[in-house]
Amino acid sequence: MSETLGDLALEVRSKNAGPFWTTLELFMPDEAGYAVAADEDFLNEDVIARLYGAPAEQIRFFRIPALNVVKISFPRVVPQGGFRDRDVHSGQHHVPLAALTPPAAGARNGADG
Repeated sequence: MSETLGDLALEVRSKNAGPFWTTLELFMPDEAGYAVAADEDFLNEDVIARLYGAPAEQIRFFRIPALNVVKISFPRVVPQGGFRDRDVHSGQHHVPLAALTPPAAGARNGADG
């Protein structure tokens, strides 16, 4: 079974960033974990757009190496509390991100394997 971002992270969470935005946060345990989460070839605006239906050009990444944290913010598809809002606090939005499978360790290191 492949490791997911959720397996590698200390915590993956999501929350409202106001009524019109959601923020996802990846708290990685060390520099190696951060390198996986911060890898722009693996995790980028196009991936988040595909997972969450947000416009890629409006997705914002905040890579914070000193804290081993990656934050991602994007506009909510439905405003908080709107008629079709199924998660008022955006508390469950982290699940698709946590389920992503990063490249194998060998592929990340450029090794055959």
